[in-house]
Amino acid sequence: MLFGGDVLFAGGVGRWDLPDGDRDLLLRGINTKLVPLPPSTIVYPGHGPSTTIGDERRSNPYLQQS
Repeated sequence: MLFGGDVLFAGGVGRWDLPDGDRDLLLRGINTKLVPLPPSTIVYPGHGPSTTIGDERRSNPYLQQS
């Protein structure tokens, strides 16, 4: 399991539009550190419903375009 805070959400990712936010850094971190985890890894975000790495690989639009 992963307690992801405000990095990865069911169908979304954290905000990069805030001061000091960086879209490329956020997506690179998700793709290099989280996406390689086993598909069955449960992700508990800082708020909102839980998800799995496998579900996000398949359906998260931010991971499809990165």
